[in-house]
Amino acid sequence: MSTTGSTDDGARWIRRFHPAPTSRLKLVCLPHAGGSANFYLRLSALLAPDIEVLAIQYPGRQDRWHEPVVEDIGTLADRVAAALRPWSGGPLALFGHSMGAVLGFEVARRLEAGAGRPPLALFASGRRAPSRTRDDRVHLLDDDALVAEIEALQGTTPGALADPELRALVLPGVRADYRAVETYRCPPGATVATPVTVLVGDADPRVGVAEAEAWSEHTSAGARVQVFPGGHFYLAEAWEEIADRIRRDLAAAPAAPGRTG
Repeated sequence: MSTTGSTDDGARWIRRFHPAPTSRLKLVCLPHAGGSANFYLRLSALLAPDIEVLAIQYPGRQDRWHEPVVEDIGTLADRVAAALRPWSGGPLALFGHSMGAVLGFEVARRLEAGAGRPPLALFASGRRAPSRTRDDRVHLLDDDALVAEIEALQGTTPGALADPELRALVLPGVRADYRAVETYRCPPGATVATPVTVLVGDADPRVGVAEAEAWSEHTSAGARVQVFPGGHFYLAEAWEEIADRIRRDLAAAPAAPGRTG
């Protein structure tokens, strides 16, 4: 694994598990609430070397545990877009799971507005459309209830967060992520000119299929939905199929105005 970027900021944000300088494009992968760049290690291995994964590491976890957490999607999107500037010379696509899907949408908006190279595609996994909100208040739960929520979604091994010292390291980042995504409100009428592929589990308690299909309201380039068996973390059993879908959709992605390569 290596980090990259012509600036220190880029190096802090991006993890490259299978560096491939000659890859035809880069897939920027954005983790879920409480997740880390390592979540995308398997996907990186499956796509390399033709497509290189640039996995985003948020502040406040793993090797960035000492950095202040970010509790706002807009601020997080600004900083991710800035970290991607060194990569603006080549084609990029975005993949985000859960909170990462919302973040991917906001990063795409910034890239399209001139903060970098517009993305070829956005893969939105395990998240309802940006305009579909629920009155979620997980970020307000006490520590025990927050851990129970994570375990109920199968976001961690049961009992993994029983150790008080580990909780003290992990939960601030988890809570910040939940606060960011639960307080996010999509600007009215916000869309991207990027095609969106929506991936969702058929038994996901957080996302109904109709809520996933509503992503079509947020892109002028069309949205496609694929439903997988499983819950919120259906990906654990579907990485190979997901990798195949990414290859197919990116192979078919048209170059938008201003895009080359």
